[in-house]
Amino acid sequence: MNKSDIKKVVLAYSGGLDTSIIIPWLKENYNNCEVIAVSGNVGQADELEGLEEKALKTGASKLYVEDLTDEFVDDFVIPAVKAGAKYEDYMLGTSLARPVIAKRLAEIAIAEGADAICHGCTGKGNDQVRFELTLKHFVPDMPIIAPWREWSIKSREEEIDFAEAHHVPLKINRETNYSKDKNLWHLSHEGLDLEDAGNEPQYEKKGFLEMGVSPIDAPDEPTYVTIDFVQGVPVALDGVKMSAKELILRLNELGGKNGIGLLDIVENRLVGMKCRGVYETPGGTILYAAHDYLETLCLDKLTMHKKQELAITFAELVYDGQWYTPLREALSAFVDKTQEHVTGTVKLKLYKGNIIKAGAWSDWSLYSEEIATFGEDHVYNQADSAGFISLFGLPIKVQAKVDAKNAGK
Repeated sequence: MNKSDIKKVVLAYSGGLDTSIIIPWLKENYNNCEVIAVSGNVGQADELEGLEEKALKTGASKLYVEDLTDEFVDDFVIPAVKAGAKYEDYMLGTSLARPVIAKRLAEIAIAEGADAICHGCTGKGNDQVRFELTLKHFVPDMPIIAPWREWSIKSREEEIDFAEAHHVPLKINRETNYSKDKNLWHLSHEGLDLEDAGNEPQYEKKGFLEMGVSPIDAPDEPTYVTIDFVQGVPVALDGVKMSAKELILRLNELGGKNGIGLLDIVENRLVGMKCRGVYETPGGTILYAAHDYLETLCLDKLTMHKKQELAITFAELVYDGQWYTPLREALSAFVDKTQEHVTGTVKLKLYKGNIIKAGAWSDWSLYSEEIATFGEDHVYNQADSAGFISLFGLPIKVQAKVDAKNAGK
């Protein structure tokens, strides 16, 4: 990439520390190029306030704020829920948001006739891979600028120094400088005291949690919720029909209030290191629990077990930034087939960080009380099990006899 050819750059802009200082850095290091900032709204709420003024004041020529919330939920989050995809218990909050943002970046770069796309992901993180693999899919020949792989800045403290020297306004300070990522699905916390795996997260400290409360501070009375699904997709909450996005936002409120969805994890990053983080996913945790519960009624054994195996592969693809790949598309097609009869209602009890099953109903349920009962029935002949066990155990019996015969030689 010849820097002299870069006249116009589209920047993935959040207004956070990294992207705030990138605008003046780009102008200093890329021939005072035009910088077009793009902020993808995936539900980060108040983080979007004052963004345009800040972007323009720090040197951007314009700011796009794109509402991607419905697309994010319908095309990325819900397919992951249907797949039961978790990466080491992490519900992929950041991983799912990156491809939808990068897709819009590519579209705007094409429309604006940009010479390059820039992102603020660090060279240690997974997000650089997620952004760039998506961009390779939509704009395979577009140059990508990643300042963290070029500049001399080595730490977040040095970033703050740069910001102060260039009069870039910040909403953080050196004492509360957690690295965070927020959208309508989750909030992540990394850095500071969390870098020591021996430190307990400060769940009870005011201001640490943003989407809910510690289970210790949750109400002493439980909250019941019922969720209706049609072919694996949530369509109603407590009997009220709503979009999946609306349902997740409401579950965030209910789950957060009851201390649901906290995850403290040391995860294996794609780039080879382990990293410790704390995630808040209140609504998502409830939704996964409800969906999994309904599947126990509606899926046969072989399908369920194979789906659980492939959920790991699905999650790894998402985590590794490979959403736009033939394998992910094929797995989604498989998942959609498994969801044809995952229709019904699930009731859950939320209490101090716990999700307690309180009932599930489906017209497609494969569970038969008549067959499973410990009482008298007229549909299951218990004598049939003798022949089944004889044939099922035949290989074990043969192996034992062969072992015994050869042991005596």
